[in-house]
Parts: sequence; structure tokens; C-alpha cells
Amino acid sequence: MNKSEANLSFAFVKEFILQGFSCEWKIQVLLFSFFTTTYSFTVTGNGAIVCALLHDQRLHTPMYMFLGNFSFLEIWYVSSTVPKMLINFLSEKKTISFAGCFLQFYFFFSLGTSECFLLSVMAFDRYLAICHPLHYPNIMTGNSCIKLVIICWVCGFLWFSIPIVLMSQMPFCGPNKIDHVVCDPGPLFALICSSAPRTQLLCYTLSSLVIFGNFSFILSSYALVLIAVLRMPSATGRHKAFSTCGSHLAVVSLFYGSLMVMYVSPGLGHSAGMQKVATLFYAMVTPLFNPLIYSLRNKEIKAALRKIVGSFSIT
Repeated sequence: MNKSEANLSFAFVKEFILQGFSCEWKIQVLLFSFFTTTYSFTVTGNGAIVCALLHDQRLHTPMYMFLGNFSFLEIWYVSSTVPKMLINFLSEKKTISFAGCFLQFYFFFSLGTSECFLLSVMAFDRYLAICHPLHYPNIMTGNSCIKLVIICWVCGFLWFSIPIVLMSQMPFCGPNKIDHVVCDPGPLFALICSSAPRTQLLCYTLSSLVIFGNFSFILSSYALVLIAVLRMPSATGRHKAFSTCGSHLAVVSLFYGSLMVMYVSPGLGHSAGMQKVATLFYAMVTPLFNPLIYSLRNKEIKAALRKIVGSFSIT
């Protein structure tokens, strides 16, 4: 295709079609009901954690401040894709505008990247608290926590901005069908008229850096934490440390496991079905389990949640 034909095709690509799951109408309705319930539980669960942490003054500590921000991030993260996905389950057209597709792409990846950085900060916080308890109050002050959270948000929203802008300026050819549930870079690259190896390499390099870099930092932090915990003379102290770190590691494993499958191995040629399942896992399942993991394993959060429920009951 020559340049003029590419520009002509680009002029007609005003929207994309998110094909999602190709199945019967009854199954589409069933999927809509299931994912609507999942989305509702996710928003409610993470929102409850945010409210509990704001309501209980005893939980205004660095660890819970980071957890509250993580739950707040999860609400926006899942809301960046799921509402449009639910609409498409009951829609015949299943369309998304050109600008809407890239905005979804940008916010989905930016919020996910912010979560990666915040999980690293949470691991660093536990490392300081357990390995350097005497210096912890002086290092992890309220101002330090706020600065770290701001850095996570800013870096997350800047990380993929360049490749997304570059992709949005490229000519897209028909058909405009994206065989996915969200606007993902893999299917979008396949619709670009000309090859874009540099932009594609940049996108996957940034994905690898943010995923493997943060994951390596988290593993290193918890390796040092594990060594420090095993040296503790008190069995109660060891149990409390393992309980706190265990919840965080469970969330990290769920989140990074599915991300690594998708975005750091572009050469494996994942099937469209596997891409959709993996995307649903880290876009919906992980945010759903986050409040369950933290609330069920943390006595302070459970007490704060009971307090809120009790206040509503009295009212």
C-alpha cells in the first residue's frame, strides 16, 4: 500500500469494533451479569477499604496510607475498561471511537503502571519497617509518603505517553476490528498500515522495564525482609510480619503473573482467546481479590470495617 492509499484508509478509520467474545446472545447476557456482579463487588470492596482507612484514625500510618491509595487506584483501574466492556456485551455494534480507544489504552496502561510503582513502594515500606525499625519513623514520614504516592501517579501517567502518542499518529487500515475486549497494543499494531518496529519495540521495552524492574525490586525487598524475620526472637513478631507481607505478596503474584504472560513476551504469539482471558484476569480478577486478601488477613482493617458497618446500623 502506498502512502496516499494509507492516508485514505486512515481518513475512514473513525472508530474501532471491539469484538470481545463471539458467542450466543444468551451467553452474552450471562457474561454481562457475571462481570457486572464482579465489577460491583470490586468497586464496593476497594471503596470499603478506602472508607475504613479514612474513618479510623489508628490506621493513618504509612502502610495503610499506601494500601488506601492502592485500593483507590484499583477502582479507577477497573473502571477504565469494564464499563465499556459491559456495554459491548449488550450492544450489537460494539464500537469505540478512535479517540476513545486511545484514551482507554492510555488510562488502562497508566493506572496499571502506577500500580506497579505503588506495589514497589509498599514493599520498600515493609522493608524499612522490619529491617530498620529504629530509623523507620524518621524516614517514612507523612510528607515522604505523600511524595512517594505522587511520584507513583506521575511516573505511571508519563511512562507510556510517548508510544501511545506515536501510535495514535500512525495510519490505520481496514478492517477496523479489534479481536479483543479492550484497546490493547497487540491488536492495534496489527491494524497499522505500515510496519512500526521501533514503536513496537519501545512499547514492549517499556512494558518489560516497568514489570521486571518493579518485580525484581519487590522480590529483593522481601528477600531481605525474610532474612530479618527469621532472625526475630519472638514467634508473635514473626507471625505478624509474615501475615502482613504474605497479603502483599499474594496481590503481587496475582498482578504480575498475568502481566508477564501478556506484555513481556510479544514473540510467543498468544492466541486471541488467551489474550482476552489474561486481560480479564489482571483487569478484573486481581482488583476483586485485593480487598478480600487484605481484609481477611488483617485484623485492623476488619475492625475498621466492622466499625463502619456498626455506625451505619445505628444510623
